[in-house]
Amino acid sequence: MSFDFDTEVNKFGINSIKWEFIFDAQHNAVQGDHAHPRHGGERLLPMWVADMDFRCPPAVIDAIVERAKRGVFGYAMPTDSYYEAVINWFARRYGRSIQRNWIVMTPGVVPALNLMIQTYTQPGDKILIQRPVYHPFTFAIENNGREVVSNSLLLQDGRYQMDFDDLAAKAADPAVKMAILCSPHNPVSRVWTAEELTRFGEICLDNDVLVISDEIHCDLIYPGVQFTSFANISERFAQHSIVCTAPSKTFNIAGLKLSNIIIPDEARRAQFGKTLERTGIMGVNTFGVVATEAAYNLGEEWLTAVMAYVADNYHFMRDYLETHLPQLHLLPAEGTYLVWLDCRALDISPAERKKLIFEDAHLYLDEGEIFGPEGAGFERINLACPRWLLAEAMDRLKASINNL
Repeated sequence: MSFDFDTEVNKFGINSIKWEFIFDAQHNAVQGDHAHPRHGGERLLPMWVADMDFRCPPAVIDAIVERAKRGVFGYAMPTDSYYEAVINWFARRYGRSIQRNWIVMTPGVVPALNLMIQTYTQPGDKILIQRPVYHPFTFAIENNGREVVSNSLLLQDGRYQMDFDDLAAKAADPAVKMAILCSPHNPVSRVWTAEELTRFGEICLDNDVLVISDEIHCDLIYPGVQFTSFANISERFAQHSIVCTAPSKTFNIAGLKLSNIIIPDEARRAQFGKTLERTGIMGVNTFGVVATEAAYNLGEEWLTAVMAYVADNYHFMRDYLETHLPQLHLLPAEGTYLVWLDCRALDISPAERKKLIFEDAHLYLDEGEIFGPEGAGFERINLACPRWLLAEAMDRLKASINNL
């Protein structure tokens, strides 16, 4: 089956955060038509939040439409077929054997992270992350009265690496109770190897640090790259970790608010269940269940096509920059559809860089500084878009930089 990723989908009038809103200096969402095609070359091109600009797999659309035709939208529960779809997906793609009762459903990975922090740590405890990293990790830690400890990644020879000496020193602090692993890593697009995960896990587990592995991007892997789930390293790793998964990024259904949190340890699973009861977070999104089952059963061909297209977008952008903007450096892409662009050679302030990109080039990107101070001078760019849009974005960026 062929899929059309080149045609622009009308994303207006659907409350799209990416296309119908911008966030002001106070982080308030402001609705507008800034990205509408009617503005021509002055339209804002949003390439920030991790939404694809592509239609979902046809099987997902069909399943949702058929469910909607029933006209009944009351409370729902996952069925046997739902659990079979989830279990079979991870067994087929990653060789992981997941038991049904290990799966705890939540309305997203970020809510789950906040709830796990509340469940397994106490106010004042320290939680380790690896910046530059997905900024809701920081928010979840700080908003729950815990302390961020950064085992910052090292940029060596144009590729990010873990700093294991620093990790060992920081994990040895008895106040560090939890480590949140981003795997694959957002925003630097690293897919950690089994060897790297083993060293990371051994250090954490030897120091009684609970590992929460956010693997929401695990299906978005570039051709030729191998993803390894943290829990697949060993039974010890599986029992002393919690793996966060969701179909949301994989199949572009984040708005359906559903994730599957894998907790093999019975005691930890019971603890987390108590937190869900205490906070009143129970039940599932009716369409999320339907979409997930259809996606895991029938969406694999679409996913393969999407990642081939995204990989071609990456190669297009890399070649464009090498030819026209050699002062910018695009980091190697291994996983996710998000890429990490090194703009430090421009030697301008963050405010000047924002003006150049947002006001002059009319591009809405994610500034590297939001991922921690280690992200200063970088931009995160979403490549899950039609290639012509990416080409236009590059031309705009080139023109704005040439006018500096």
